[in-house]
Amino acid sequence: MTLLSININKIALLRNSRGRNYPDVDAFAARFLDLGAAGITLHPRQDQRHARYSDVESLGALCQQRGAELNVEGYPSREFIDVVKRNRPAQCTLVPDAPDQLTSDHGWDFKKDGAMLRSVIDEFKALNIRTSLFVDFDNTDIPLAKELGADRVELYTEPYAEFIGTPVGDEILKGFADAAALAQSAGLGVNAGHDLNLTNLGQFLTIPGILEVSIGHAVIVESLEMGMDTVVKQYLEIIRQSHLAHKPV
Repeated sequence: MTLLSININKIALLRNSRGRNYPDVDAFAARFLDLGAAGITLHPRQDQRHARYSDVESLGALCQQRGAELNVEGYPSREFIDVVKRNRPAQCTLVPDAPDQLTSDHGWDFKKDGAMLRSVIDEFKALNIRTSLFVDFDNTDIPLAKELGADRVELYTEPYAEFIGTPVGDEILKGFADAAALAQSAGLGVNAGHDLNLTNLGQFLTIPGILEVSIGHAVIVESLEMGMDTVVKQYLEIIRQSHLAHKPV
């Protein structure tokens, strides 16, 4: 079954805006886990404008206590690599973010960045840290991620979210399905994330074999409207229904 990982960055952004530990990132992460999320995602950017490297340690301890997975996302600067190695999260998702980038908006070029990625993956593999690489759905080089040593890829889903419901929406969804199949045929696990929400997740999960979805911005906005309990329950029901749809009759 697809696992739901809640990206906690927007809670950290609110905390940082007031200069003290309110809202408490760890407390909100614990509540999401209590509501049924399988894991927590954290994306500390190089300027640490929301999630901080110190959050990796505290959330790692929380997830370990709860038997949940921590997924740490980010650009593999030396500082980021050292933080990940020191805290050993269940998964690290490498993302090609520039230091001043507002949000993630593209995947890796495996041919251009392959040597660097291989070196980082080797460091993580030595510590049994599962590694995922952020990738565009139309990247025909997806199988190269396996050759670089990655365990998974994370499909960057903003193009799906942008075009679903438009005349080209079905074509875009097929492109994502083809990308997932290409990755799976190469022996890679497939995660997905970016701009997934309660409205579009169900259709995306018609794609078989999605192991994890990482959702943050939408969860926080939807929780402001409907409450955390209601929102997480709805996500889990969407995932449950997709799992039933894929089960053999």
